[in-house]
Amino acid sequence: MTSETGTMLREFLRSPAEIGAVAPSSPRLAEAVTAPVPELGDPVVVELGPGTGVVTSIIEEQLSGRGHQLAVEANPRLADQLRDRCRRVEVLNADASKLPGLLAERGLDKADVVVSGLPWASFSDDVQREILSAVSDVLAPDGAFTTFGYIHALRLSSALRFRDLLHTTFEEVVPGRTVWRNLPPALVYHARRPRAFASRGIATVPSRRYPAGVPDPTSVR
Repeated sequence: MTSETGTMLREFLRSPAEIGAVAPSSPRLAEAVTAPVPELGDPVVVELGPGTGVVTSIIEEQLSGRGHQLAVEANPRLADQLRDRCRRVEVLNADASKLPGLLAERGLDKADVVVSGLPWASFSDDVQREILSAVSDVLAPDGAFTTFGYIHALRLSSALRFRDLLHTTFEEVVPGRTVWRNLPPALVYHARRPRAFASRGIATVPSRRYPAGVPDPTSVR
């Protein structure tokens, strides 16, 4: 057992509803959820529920000092560990639903990419709505939101409710390929164009960079 796996397992046993996974994300899953991170420019990239930092490290490597990277972790022990592991990342021990205020405090207007490792199926309806509303509020009109759900939990009522809520919050939601080489296997969701902007009359332009094997959502109906 690696130190990261041991850490995740200990935190899961302390608070299974908060952690939601017994092992860190695999490199394959991390690669899938970080696909929308821009290759150029100075983007603002936010990660929710980074855990031990597998995904965080990949984003840090992709950015190579560009832009601004925030990691929002509610578990104080995991947040402290992540600060030691990812020195160039601003790690916040905070509630993901507070995201608009967290960005505003740092003078950041919008996020270009929000990546989530949160255990959505463990959350109540109210918590799911609060966090997705926060993501919608901070995401740029042409920004991207990626998250995932574990295959074994996809039929749970809470997981089905979350999937419906994704479609309510975003104009475009595209499931990626199932990542079987993860413990447990996971299905990635790629979401774009928050409906909040459409309701305010703000034009949105879909990005043209999608993960390999994922169709342009503008052609999916």
